[in-house]
Amino acid sequence: MPYTEKELHDLRKIAADLRADLIDMIPAGKVGHLGGSSSIMDVTAALYFKHMRVFADPKDPRRDRCVFSKGHAVLAQYAAFAELGYVSREDLKKVKTLDGTLQGHPDMDHTPGIEAVTGSLGQGLSVSLGMALGLRVDGSDSRVYCIVGDGEMDEGQIWEAAMASAAHRVDNLVAIIDRNGVQATDTVEKVLPNGQIREKWEAFGWNAIEIDGHDMLQILEALDAAKQCKGKPTAIIANTVKGKGFPFAEGKAAYHNAAMTEEEYKEALSIVARMREEV
Repeated sequence: MPYTEKELHDLRKIAADLRADLIDMIPAGKVGHLGGSSSIMDVTAALYFKHMRVFADPKDPRRDRCVFSKGHAVLAQYAAFAELGYVSREDLKKVKTLDGTLQGHPDMDHTPGIEAVTGSLGQGLSVSLGMALGLRVDGSDSRVYCIVGDGEMDEGQIWEAAMASAAHRVDNLVAIIDRNGVQATDTVEKVLPNGQIREKWEAFGWNAIEIDGHDMLQILEALDAAKQCKGKPTAIIANTVKGKGFPFAEGKAAYHNAAMTEEEYKEALSIVARMREEV
């Protein structure tokens, strides 16, 4: 479907707001997954604020589901939840504390909006497949979106789920691969190269689409194309930058899970303020 410049502008503004929320969650000296959360932030904005069917009640059975298989990037999801009103601003400041409801990895028992416990990498696509199959049995037209890391594709369970999804022709399932090229300790290329990702997903029987994961129009058009695809699941390979928006962290494994210095934190605050003005 065509999108107006205003719609794209509004979503870019939301993405800037989400990055500001991210910085609120991990101030100077607090360890957090800045890199992988910021790389998937534009996709998160497009999903929750334009494409997915969401409701005031995060448990409404009519909702679309979103599972962060790369559960360490859940800060992006928490930011969306704050904007949707599922959690409060005070909750964001209590991330990864014993008196908070927002832990370092998703907890479906304590956090409204979380669909599955993830963080043990490789499991989320299997969970998402089960959800998609269950929705089909129930006759629901709800859809399931699963965020997968490119480093996470080292896990064999991802490919077992990929085979099963294609075999069952689960066309209400979309895997979005956050291809930022960097995992916990180094680049994906140095740790375990995953080669031609789009061709691999196609070989496993998926409809595969490759996009710039920071281009809002490309994100929306890919999600629309996935919805139109019948008889097979869709994989959207979103080429992104780890730490997107924060130059001191971009493309660096050191910011997979780290604490910002006071100087970096002040820089990040200045950057998100500028983002919100310039978008």
